[in-house]
Formats: sequence, structure tokens, C-alpha cells
Amino acid sequence: MIPLGDDNPTLRLAVLTIGIIVLNAIIFGYQLTLGSSADVFAFTEGFAFACEFGVVPEHVVNDPAGSANPCVEESLTRPGWMSLVSHQFLHGGWLHLGGNMLFLWIFGNNIEDRLGRIRFIPFYLLCGVIAAVGQILVEPGSEIPLIGASGAISGMLGAYLVLYPRRKILTLIYVFPLKIPAWAWLAIYFGLQFLLLGDSATAGGGDVAYVAHIAGFIAGAALILPFAIGRPETANRPDPFPLEMRL
Repeated sequence: MIPLGDDNPTLRLAVLTIGIIVLNAIIFGYQLTLGSSADVFAFTEGFAFACEFGVVPEHVVNDPAGSANPCVEESLTRPGWMSLVSHQFLHGGWLHLGGNMLFLWIFGNNIEDRLGRIRFIPFYLLCGVIAAVGQILVEPGSEIPLIGASGAISGMLGAYLVLYPRRKILTLIYVFPLKIPAWAWLAIYFGLQFLLLGDSATAGGGDVAYVAHIAGFIAGAALILPFAIGRPETANRPDPFPLEMRL
């Protein structure tokens, strides 16, 4: 279920959303020069970078000194609180980056349009921080770095559900592009996080921080209206996909 677009055009160019996408791409390009960050069994330069700027729960919770784990040792070069922000701009691969940036563009531009450029960045970063804290709470002793914008972007999805539940999401299901109501699309997304989590406290047996997705989504849904206080509501906009699209 891949989102391709929505019927909710913005009134202004989403320059901050574009800026975040560009910044993530630049940082990922730098990561590529360091080598793979995915191999936790080989302490490569790329993995060291992920440890330094990603969230290592063991560091954030316990702030250990003299740890035998090289990733924890590397994380100690930066304050633990800083990683709650910096981890949002690192990614573990092309699919990780591409998927996150696609979701950010489709859903984040409307949140930027609604909040305005002054409030959007604090809202985005706060959702990412809360997402990371949620992951830390379920695995406080983890020595593996948490990286990626998924938590913050899940916050954009939660906010979108509150603000635009009746809009339509153009979605690719297998090879069929269909328009799905935003409330249904986002409910499926949220439910899938629990389904994929399974009986694991953190990553459903894989390398995805589903708890961070859940925490970010809830944060976005809960905080969007307080953040939007005083901002004028956007008017109804024309549907850029007026005809049902099917192959």
C-alpha cells in the first residue's frame, strides 16, 4: 500500500518540507561515503556515525561510562538529549530514505501549510523526539542505534488524520491505483504497526522500530490542534484527481 498523492493541494509551496527532504538526502549522501551502517557485527565508520548521532537507549537512560560496547562508547561523544533530534536525519538505506521522504512529502506538506512555517519545524521535531522516547521506554537497555525520520513522519500522519480525515489518498495497491479516504488509509497504517510489532517489545523481530511509529503517530494526533491554535483553517480545495484512477 504505497501512497502516490492526495487530493489536498497546499496554498503555499511547502519550503520547509522540501528543505527537510533535501537535508536528509544530503546527510544520507554523506553516510554513503562512510560505508554501511546496517552491519551491527562490524564496527564500520558508517555504523560509528549512526552510533554517534543516532539514539542509543543505553546511553540516553544510563549514560554509561567505560562501556565494553563500541557503539555505546561512540554515542558518549555526544549528549544523549542531542541524539533525540539528530537521529531523525539519518537513514539506513535507500529504501529507508525513499519511503520516509515519500510519506513526508505527501502528508507533511499539508501539515506545514496548516501550521505555518514558524510552528511546523518545532512540531515535526517534537513528534520525532516523542517517538524516540517511546522506543526508549520499551527497550531502555538497547545498545543498537535508532535512526530515521519515521517517528516524526508518523506524527505527520497522526496530524493528518485529525485535520483531513475526509480527504482521499491516491494509493498503489499491487498494480492498482485507488483513492482511499484518509481516515481509512491512516487507520490501516496505524493498525499495521501493532500487527507488525507482534509479540516483540520493539521491532517485531526485525529492524524496524514500530513502537516509535506508534508513539509518533499518537503524538502528532494529540498535539496538532494545540499547535494550530490561532492559525486560520484552510479552505476546501479542489480535487487534483477528480476521476477515479484504475489500471
